[in-house]
Amino acid sequence: MGYYKIAEADSIKPGEKKSFPLRSRMILLVNVGGTYYALDNRCPHMGGALSGGDLEGATLSCPRHGARFDVRTGKNVGDAKLAFIHVKVGDAKVFPVKVEGQDVLVELD
Repeated sequence: MGYYKIAEADSIKPGEKKSFPLRSRMILLVNVGGTYYALDNRCPHMGGALSGGDLEGATLSCPRHGARFDVRTGKNVGDAKLAFIHVKVGDAKVFPVKVEGQDVLVELD
């Protein structure tokens, strides 16, 4: 357990997201209004890469089936949809983030 450097602060502008490999995981780093948030890049529904989804404010949608998550908390704010069926989806896993100088650090358990 500890904090690990994932990126330079100026590499992701507000409103942008990018995935990074970090200690055998893919972590999605998101910048919302100058604050960084980190999530597991895998959707808890069927493992879709969240990095391919649309970011609107602090809400990120999964490109596979449209599940939506608040990147600040990981909470599900919109279930997935398969054809005409709505599917309950759990919350996305989030990781603590801190910035030291220009380094963005993510805590992994």
